[in-house]
Amino acid sequence: MPKTPRRPPQLRGRIFRGSVAVSRGLLTRNDLRSSAWRPLFRDVYADAQLRVTHRHRCTAATRWLLPSGAAIAGRSAAALFGVTGVSADEPIDVLVHRRRPVAGGQPAAGRRRGPAVGLRVHHGDLAPEDVIDQAGVPVTSAERTCWDLARWCDVVEAVVVIDALLAGRLTDVPTVRDYALSRAGQRGWRALLRAADLADPGAESPQESRTRVRLVLAGLPRPETQWVVTADGRFVARLDLAWPQFKVAVEYDGLWHNDADQFHRDRRRLNQLLGGEWIVLHLTARRLREDFAGFLAEVRAALRRRGHRSRA
Repeated sequence: MPKTPRRPPQLRGRIFRGSVAVSRGLLTRNDLRSSAWRPLFRDVYADAQLRVTHRHRCTAATRWLLPSGAAIAGRSAAALFGVTGVSADEPIDVLVHRRRPVAGGQPAAGRRRGPAVGLRVHHGDLAPEDVIDQAGVPVTSAERTCWDLARWCDVVEAVVVIDALLAGRLTDVPTVRDYALSRAGQRGWRALLRAADLADPGAESPQESRTRVRLVLAGLPRPETQWVVTADGRFVARLDLAWPQFKVAVEYDGLWHNDADQFHRDRRRLNQLLGGEWIVLHLTARRLREDFAGFLAEVRAALRRRGHRSRA
């Protein structure tokens, strides 16, 4: 019969330094290799029964791996602000002031060696006003987070996260634009302006954001988000993306449409819209991933049929 792994009560439900647990006689090095413990970083472990979140990992990295003056940044900062979609195991974005090397000689982002495993380490200027405290964890401000996202990610993925920050009322488009303009001439300020122009707080999911931005980048007019359709003063439907002047709309069909009752309600309201002369085009995750060009052609054709004329 296999031996039951040791789980001292002092370590249950906790994240801890392995070397400290060994020095205190709570565990041996062999114990740390058992299924009872999960390695997070070098010499940092968690109780395997603990549901480790990205926040847990950010807190552990701040406590044991990062030098003073560094801050959680990028997608990780967005996760600490409450933005969903950042997985627990995703590498942690860390911004270190360029004049401060990472403690212990941690390598730059992308190299998997030593304590930097599990981190994406970025170096740059980090002003005091760009860092705020989140329950003891230094995190880049919402505006600085937007700037870093615009510099580190492609424009679509940057806007996906910026949309979520806007929806959470952590900042707004004018503030983000002012932040970019105040840093005119620095690397990334134009990328942030572009992202701010594409951002929209009305997006309700990452896939809606991706769909909207890709449509706009393809040259289509910017759609309205969460457009409400009424008839005789009564609510008919709320559309993910809409061009009301042409009565053309796009609906993203996510996993919730696997629910039969929800599917029935959605189709009933869309039948009402079709009866009211709206063209409603449906986009699935598979088409967004594998056949966006084909879907784009359908949207172009629908808009053209309703009178839209593309600019040369």
